[in-house]
Amino acid sequence: MQKYGTPEQDAMRRDLTINSLFYNINTKSVEDWTNRGIKDLKFGNIATPLSPRETIMEDPVHGLRAIRIGTRYRFTLVEQLKEAAASDEVKAAPSAKVSRERIGAEIDLMISGDQPVQAMTLLCDFNWFWYVFRLHPQCEPPSDRACVTYLESICNLIGVIGPSTFTDEQRRISFYAAMFLPLRTTTYKDERVEEIPVVNFIFRYSLKSKVSDAETVIKIHNAVEKFLPLLPHFGSSGCGVQLLAEDDLGTREYVDDLSATSKKSQLRVLMGFLLREIKDVWTVALLLCCSEDPLNKNLTLEDRTALFRKVQSAIIDDLCLDKVWDVKPLLRGTDIIKHLGLKSGGPVVSERKWKVFAWVLILQGLKRNAEIG
Repeated sequence: MQKYGTPEQDAMRRDLTINSLFYNINTKSVEDWTNRGIKDLKFGNIATPLSPRETIMEDPVHGLRAIRIGTRYRFTLVEQLKEAAASDEVKAAPSAKVSRERIGAEIDLMISGDQPVQAMTLLCDFNWFWYVFRLHPQCEPPSDRACVTYLESICNLIGVIGPSTFTDEQRRISFYAAMFLPLRTTTYKDERVEEIPVVNFIFRYSLKSKVSDAETVIKIHNAVEKFLPLLPHFGSSGCGVQLLAEDDLGTREYVDDLSATSKKSQLRVLMGFLLREIKDVWTVALLLCCSEDPLNKNLTLEDRTALFRKVQSAIIDDLCLDKVWDVKPLLRGTDIIKHLGLKSGGPVVSERKWKVFAWVLILQGLKRNAEIG
């Protein structure tokens, strides 16, 4: 025989007192079975109906929800909840008792919310950070506070540049990319002894998030490594920091024979290929470059903002590379195979395709300069 709990029993098993208020449709009144919900809502307190330890140990996601809802509404977690959350027994609970999908869903809501830094800071305060963002056993975690420092730097930078510059998805993925930036060179070996970025492990196994999130963040991290050496070639940042321009941009396989072209043409080729790799998240990669060392006191927030705007403007208005990934190739692989008399594709065909596209970028740049001049 099925038994139903009473409203009071239901209320006492809720995650928070402010989430345990019922509306009685018969009496058209709010019922507060915990005798705390209305008061905590009025004074902005985050508390649990039962003891914090009992509530979190029964369902550790309640602890994550307390952090998310508290930071979202700028409410205060009561001291008993803070003490319980920081205990060794409770802080291990998310790792041992909860499905990773539920943890990932709560974390994504925190990251997508208005106060991601405050939420991640509380995870650090409670020593939950590396229980939530569990790493592969082969990897040593960096400082959780360092991860939050990078996240805070990006949040501050976006706040000054203007959130409207980025889509909600770009903003969300930029926060993950910034937070995991200290891990961008950390890898582990799988059963096939292949080097796998640990960021992939976090998204796929610790958060059970979309595979595309892992791929995008790793792609952004790789782009940062290529983007940073190119920043000096955009000249002075215009914010009191002189970026030294080198004489040689360096060469890659698709610009080996472009040494006779101007530095601007070479820069257009290198940036064109980079943007073609990462597409519409290139502004996120640029963001990370501008805050790559948030502890560097030589660059103020205003300096970093000016640098971002200068490089963004140069890429769009001067180099005319926005949406370059939509440019159609002049020759397809089959055309090159036919022209060279080959039986099938391979490295030679790939190399030719890259070089053809490099010259397309140069010619488009020359045409643009002629139109302006």
